[in-house]
Amino acid sequence: TKLHSTNPLERLNKEVKRRADVVGIFPSEASIIRLIGAVLLEANDEWQMQHRYMGVEAMSEMLNPAPTNEALQLPPRPA
Repeated sequence: TKLHSTNPLERLNKEVKRRADVVGIFPSEASIIRLIGAVLLEANDEWQMQHRYMGVEAMSEMLNPAPTNEALQLPPRPA
């Protein structure tokens, strides 16, 4: 798809408007807030997945390394 704007805020506003146009008339203010909140939550989740520099799995492996049966071998001391 072709991006019409490089501004992320403009793209987010267009997505909210597109989804609001589908609904048409909202029954209450709370329903508008739920729709916009859902769009923002989805955008946040996508942003976090795209901009994750180090995954949760990698962090857990660093904090809790898998046990190994090999003993740590230190180099011999110079005499």
